[in-house]
Amino acid sequence: MAATKWDRLALRAASAETASSIPVFLYGTAWKKGRTADLVYQALCSGFTAVDTAAQPKHYREDLVGEGIQTKYTAVSGQNPDDMPYDPKSSIAEQVHASIKSSLRNLRPSDDPDSESKAYLDALVLHSPLPSIGQTLEAWAALEEYVPDKIRHLGISNCPASVLSVLHEAAKVKPAVVQNRFFRKGNYDREVRRFCNANSIVYQSFWTLTANPDVVFSAPVGLLANQLGISPQAAMYCLVLSLGNIVILNGTTKEERMVDDLQAPKQVEEFAMKRPDAWERVRTAFKDFIGESNM
Repeated sequence: MAATKWDRLALRAASAETASSIPVFLYGTAWKKGRTADLVYQALCSGFTAVDTAAQPKHYREDLVGEGIQTKYTAVSGQNPDDMPYDPKSSIAEQVHASIKSSLRNLRPSDDPDSESKAYLDALVLHSPLPSIGQTLEAWAALEEYVPDKIRHLGISNCPASVLSVLHEAAKVKPAVVQNRFFRKGNYDREVRRFCNANSIVYQSFWTLTANPDVVFSAPVGLLANQLGISPQAAMYCLVLSLGNIVILNGTTKEERMVDDLQAPKQVEEFAMKRPDAWERVRTAFKDFIGESNM
């Protein structure tokens, strides 16, 4: 595996001016509430260079994030009825515009309100498909208006392969990222990951540890952890990364874990170079454990 794949992955460019890459770890800010600002600061100091948030006060404090940004537009169904960044009675396009305006205000480069005009988003993710394909495409078309001046890349989350295929076919600005749950009951999202692999879309894995305790403490993960002297959680992350074309949302609140998790891919890269046979045995055992061998 090329060394760069342990560090960053290239993102699909919407134009020549937007060609960029994404680090293999994004710091996830869901459910951090009042601790959000401190934890984001801690994550950035630990070495994270990308942050995931959402214009969804129900689960995120986007206003406390401030730097290093991937955010989301969340439809009415995912919002707290008493705290939304837009008027739920307005059209879908109007909701998108209001949500983006709110995000640009929350994530402006300085406290000066005038700096909102200089704000931009590295990525804007549709938090989930809307109730119908037509509504989903309406929201996507509104998002496309901001690319590349205010938004560099677009993506979608919580998206099945059937919707992703239709969206990809219809979109002028193709999805650059898909952010989905990676867990056994969802067959580790293989169908979506296949589509992403075939269409230059980076797959963002979330729920990677929480939904997979059996995998975190499986024999292949434990073997890698013991050989490198890293935590099972860090070893799990690295083995998921080794599947290819994947980056991971990491929401740890522990500073030591932040540092250790960020260092682990480099340690695994060195292990793979020095002991390629041992690395391939561990990687093959992991793929067998999650039923990935034939993908």
